Amino acid sequence: MKPLPLPRSWSSPLGALYTGGVQLGSHALERLGPQERERVLRACSTNVDNLDAGRWETLLTSACVVEEPMPLPYALLLVAVLGYAEYAYGAWWTAAVFLFGHTAATLLVYGALRRTADHETRRALDVGASYGLNAVLGALTSALPHGTVRNAARAGLLALAVRPVLRRERTFTDAGHLVALGIGIGVSVAADCLSGSHRRKIALT
Repeated sequence: MKPLPLPRSWSSPLGALYTGGVQLGSHALERLGPQERERVLRACSTNVDNLDAGRWETLLTSACVVEEPMPLPYALLLVAVLGYAEYAYGAWWTAAVFLFGHTAATLLVYGALRRTADHETRRALDVGASYGLNAVLGALTSALPHGTVRNAARAGLLALAVRPVLRRERTFTDAGHLVALGIGIGVSVAADCLSGSHRRKIALT
């Protein structure tokens, strides 16, 4: 299979704008005093206490802030995944999968924690792009060649996401990443059924 050339005018504005905005926001937060920075992060967090109090706006705000600037490799990965998703499926699809995966994974984790979490977990900071990134990454498996390659990619990604959950020092965010990835893979399976092979596939050779 020959590589699919990218149009010269193609870029990843969604991924780049989102990542840049989150990075700029994190640098702005660093300029605040420790107490003010903590207050802003907790106000944006989708922790159990906030959701129990009906602060549902945190389902959106939590995806727009991070505790500290993202490392460059992670930021580039975020740009690449969102950028290719936009190229293959469009900006609206990418944004919808990102927000759906982020929101659904957050609510499922919240449902599991709300009656069992200790005080520290209930107030934990839970912000960042990782749930949405995992969802879009899982959904992008439908852009791989059909058959063994696609199924192997799905199985491999799930295996990587399961590993942290099995550790003794696991956190609830490890489970959230696995759930978000599973949601994305579910979206990819649905896309396979609905759209057949009419998509821009990732070339392997």
